[in-house]
Amino acid sequence: MYRYSDFDRRFIRQRAAQFRDQLRRHLAGQLSADDFRPLRLQNGWYVQRHAPMLRVAIPYGELSSRQLRTLARVAREFDRVTDGPQAGQGGFGHFTTRQNIQFNWIPLARAADVMDVLAEADLHGIQTSGNCIRNITTDALAGIAPDEVVDPRPYCELLRQWSTLHPEFAFLPRKFKIAVTGAADDRAAIAWHDIGLQLRRDAHGAVGFRVLAGGGMGRTPLIAPELRAFVPWQDIVLYLEAILRVYNLFGRRDNLYKARLKILVKAEGQRFVDAVEAEYRALRDDDALGAQLRLTPAALAEVQARFAPPPGWAAEAPPTAPSAPSSAAAAPTEAAAALPPAYRRWRERHVQAHRLPGLCAVTLTLKRAGQPPGDASADQLDAAADLADRFSAGEARVTHEQNLLLPWVREADLPALWQAAQAVGLGASNHGLLTDLIACPGGDLCSLANARTLPIAAAVLERYQDPDELEAIGELALHISGCMNSCGHHHSGHIGILGVDKDGSEWYQLTLGGSDGQTRHGPARAGRVVGPAFAADEIVDALDAVVATYLEQRAPGERFLDTLTRLGLEPFRTATDAVRHTTAVPA
Repeated sequence: MYRYSDFDRRFIRQRAAQFRDQLRRHLAGQLSADDFRPLRLQNGWYVQRHAPMLRVAIPYGELSSRQLRTLARVAREFDRVTDGPQAGQGGFGHFTTRQNIQFNWIPLARAADVMDVLAEADLHGIQTSGNCIRNITTDALAGIAPDEVVDPRPYCELLRQWSTLHPEFAFLPRKFKIAVTGAADDRAAIAWHDIGLQLRRDAHGAVGFRVLAGGGMGRTPLIAPELRAFVPWQDIVLYLEAILRVYNLFGRRDNLYKARLKILVKAEGQRFVDAVEAEYRALRDDDALGAQLRLTPAALAEVQARFAPPPGWAAEAPPTAPSAPSSAAAAPTEAAAALPPAYRRWRERHVQAHRLPGLCAVTLTLKRAGQPPGDASADQLDAAADLADRFSAGEARVTHEQNLLLPWVREADLPALWQAAQAVGLGASNHGLLTDLIACPGGDLCSLANARTLPIAAAVLERYQDPDELEAIGELALHISGCMNSCGHHHSGHIGILGVDKDGSEWYQLTLGGSDGQTRHGPARAGRVVGPAFAADEIVDALDAVVATYLEQRAPGERFLDTLTRLGLEPFRTATDAVRHTTAVPA
């Protein structure tokens, strides 16, 4: 994983000291709430329904065991409510779909102390909120995937350095999100971002980026169209700078719901493309700016060196084709064969191929009954750190699905890892199945939410506990959002649930057929609404009806999305309508 330089550490500590002074002046009444708001937001501090919420950046999802223990310390020492109506709340972190972690119960008066603790472990909240370029995300298997063309992490780091505190892009019309993948299979959902970048090689082997722009969820879900098929890697900052300049100049600032880049791209079409190309040419042809913004082999090499594999692992280049990768389906050892069927199920679901022979990547699930999806207690964060130290060279990663992944596991250690993960509640065997669901915190914590998500998620986790039933259903992505901001990515779920407010009551809209863009799921697309919203006490029954219809109607070997494509919405609409018992159904 990336090794911070002395400059990186000084920068983070200086930012923490700056925030301490800003907070001091605010608490002393010298800095108004309005003046303090953009300062706290661009350091990751929100004011939520019950308490401040801190979002900590985890660039490209990588965490050291030391950083995991620091997050555990924050959860244990700071994220606690000791008195008042919310006494007893806290003590956990919530991993998000964008490879961050959030804490929901830290008093604002202690915010600066938390930032100091985080800075000591090379962590921060810089640009995790506000109308700026947010945390840049990538594939959780970056650098280790057999199908990877180019490791995206060094480029992500160069883009992070370029975008952090960029004076021209600190107050954009709206928040701005970038995702990068270097693999043949898009596991970073790049088409759902303001900018999506896919590393590729041209016919001569030169590295460059396919650039998508104008994707996003929210009230108007749009898939990002391709802006350019190939931008040489040396010019990628120039090209992104051109996109951001055009957006900053022409993006709407008069309407919050029409301020995202996707609205500008959709409205302007070819004129947007032409404006970006013109700005790109002007930057490229400007000797001074071109020299300043163009990436160099020396700069890339310096950053690549900071992503050296752990000691003891060879720094081989990834193969151009996955000819002989380590495989999750490799024959188990004699000792592993003696383990129970639960181990074999876990191995098949949670162990993924690695580009280096003898190694694999292992997902630790954060989806289990009795705990909100994506949440990890202080003890569980410490336990994950211990597992990372023991089995994964001290490194873990945050996945798009709100789980943790160990990227450097020896195949011979799999039985011991499974037993150790089971012992600390991180060894469930549901990766990719219905209960490996994505959910935002919803109305229980978020001031923007229209409805609660956690009770719905809890009901699903409680209802579908039989591992044989889950395996019979097969791969199925359930995503739940508490409002149209779509933090639970309901648009891209095979089954999506959106909480809506109707005259002060919680209702839930059901969508089917979404995709994040992975090859086996088909092109990225938004799910289609089944019908009128369901009452809170109907929505899980409606989900059951969808699953039952799929099981009844599927052809042998057919996955949910395939059955839905063949049958269309109507059989599922009929089945879900049958569970309605509310007489007045809102549209």
